[in-house]
Amino acid sequence: MRRRIPTWSAVAPLLGFRRPVLDPVERRLRSALTVKDLARVARRTTPRSVFDYVHGAAEDELSLRRARAAFAAVEFEPRVLRDVTAVDTSTTILGRRAAFPLILAPTGFTRMMHHEGEIAVARAAARAGVPYTLSTMGTTSPGELRRAVPDGENWFQLYLWKDREGTLKLIDDVRTAGYDTLVLTVDTPVAGNRLRDARNGLTIPPSLNLRTMWDFATHPAWWVNVLTTDPIEFASLRSFDGTVAELVAKMFDPALSFADLAWLRERWEGRLVVKGIQSVDDAKQVVDAGADALVVSNHGGRQLDRAPTPLRLLPRVADAVDGRAQVFLDTGILSGADVLAAVGLGADACMVGRAYLYGLMAGGERGVDRMLEIMRAEAVRTMQLAGVSAIAELRGRVRLD
Repeated sequence: MRRRIPTWSAVAPLLGFRRPVLDPVERRLRSALTVKDLARVARRTTPRSVFDYVHGAAEDELSLRRARAAFAAVEFEPRVLRDVTAVDTSTTILGRRAAFPLILAPTGFTRMMHHEGEIAVARAAARAGVPYTLSTMGTTSPGELRRAVPDGENWFQLYLWKDREGTLKLIDDVRTAGYDTLVLTVDTPVAGNRLRDARNGLTIPPSLNLRTMWDFATHPAWWVNVLTTDPIEFASLRSFDGTVAELVAKMFDPALSFADLAWLRERWEGRLVVKGIQSVDDAKQVVDAGADALVVSNHGGRQLDRAPTPLRLLPRVADAVDGRAQVFLDTGILSGADVLAAVGLGADACMVGRAYLYGLMAGGERGVDRMLEIMRAEAVRTMQLAGVSAIAELRGRVRLD
C-alpha cells in the first residue's frame, strides 16, 4: 500500500475545531443532552440546600425512586414500515390545543432556584405551546405573571386554606387577573417530612449560618443575584405576617374533605383540576364532584413516602374515569419518552416540575427552553422509532411489567 504525507486540507476536517462559545450559560446548556445532564449542571451552579430542595423527596425517598423505576420498566411496541417523515406531537388539553402533552407543574419558591423565577418559566412554556401552572407558594403574583406573559396558557394552583375568606379573596384575585383554570392540590393535609431540607437548614428566603456560608460562597453568581433582585417572598401572600411554618400551618388543612371540593366547585366557574389522586375510588369521586381533570400524583414523592406509584396506578384510573374528565400524570418524568409512555398508558398529558427547575437552575429562562427542546426532540425521535405519527396512536402500544 502506498503511503503519502497528509496535507492540512485533509487533516483539518478531522480535528473538529469549533468556534468557542464565550457565553458561559450557552456553553453549559449546549453540553446538556438530557434532563439528567441539566440536573448535573444545576448541581454545579446552585447551592446544595437549594438544589436538594428540588432534587429530594420525603423521608427515604422510596416513592420517587419507585416512580422512576416504573418508567424504566416500560416497553414500547414498535411498528415498522410506517411513514414517520413527519410526526405530530400536539394534543388537546382541557379543550385547547397544546404543542406537546406536557404541563409545567406548580412549584414553590421558584425565584430561590433562579432569580428570573416564574416569569422565565411561563415565557418558555408560552414559546413551547404548553400550559404553565403558577403556585400559591410562588414568588410571583397572579397579576404580575399575567402582565408579563399575557399570551401564555397560564393556570393557577390553589390550596384550600383553613381561612376560607382568605381563600375566596385569592380566588377573586386570580379571576380578576384573567385565569380560567384552577389546580387544587389535595395531597397536603400536612407537610411531608423532607429530610434533606431539615439537614440543610433550608429557610425561605435563604439565610446565612456557618453551614450555608461556605456553600453560598462557592456559588457567588447565585448569591449576588439573590441580593441584587427583589426579595424572595410568597407573592400571593405578601400580607401574611409570620414564619414559614406558621404559613404552612395556615395553608395546609388536615380537615379538608370532599365537601370542601364541592364548596370550591360552586364558587369557581372556570376549569377545575384536582391534583394528588392516589386511588381509583378518589378519582371517581372527584369527577363526580365536578372536576374537569385530575392528576394522578404523589407530589413528586415529597409527601407520603411509600405512596402508590403513579404510572402503575394510571391505567386503572383512566379506565375508571372513562373519558368523563381528562387524566394527567405527575412524578418521575424526566424525558420525552417518559411523557409518551404515560400517554400510551392512559394519560391525556403529563405534569413536570423538577425537570424544568433543573433547566431553570442551569440557565434561567434559556435553561427552561433547553429542557423543553430536549423533551420534545426525545419524543419526536421515540415516535419515529416506534412507527407512530400522532399522539393518539400511542394508546395500546405501551407495556409496563
